[in-house]
Amino acid sequence: MAKSWTEKLNAPAEPVVKPAPISIAGMRAGQITLVPTARMIADFMSSIPPGQTVDTKAMRRALAERHDAEVTCPIYTGYHLRTVAEAALEAHAAGLPSEAITPFWRVLDEDSPTTSRLPDGVAFVAARRAAER
Repeated sequence: MAKSWTEKLNAPAEPVVKPAPISIAGMRAGQITLVPTARMIADFMSSIPPGQTVDTKAMRRALAERHDAEVTCPIYTGYHLRTVAEAALEAHAAGLPSEAITPFWRVLDEDSPTTSRLPDGVAFVAARRAAER
C-alpha cells in the first residue's frame, strides 16, 4: 500500500549538507549543497507570517544560509514542496481548517507548476492568498 502524503511528510529524515555531485538545475558540481527534508520545508512555510509570501528561490537561499551551505538542492526542494502541499490538502480534506495546516500558499503561487499538479491547487492557493490580504 502506498504511503499517504502526510506519512511521507512525517517520515523520519535528516538534512544533509554535501558537495553537489553534478551540475544540474542551477547547482554547480562541488558547491556545498543542503539536501532538505520535507519537514524542513514545512517548518519554513509555517514561519512565514500570514499575508506575506516568499518565492521558492528566496526560501532555498534562506535554508542554505541557515545550514552553512552555498545552495539548497532544487530537485529535493521541488519534491518536498509537493509533499508538503499534498499533505496540507489531505489535512484540509479531513476537516482541518486552513489555519491549522501548513501554509504552502505562502511559497507556491497560482502560476507554480507544482500548484497546477495539485487537486484544485490553483483555486485553493488563490483563495488562501486572497483571505490573507
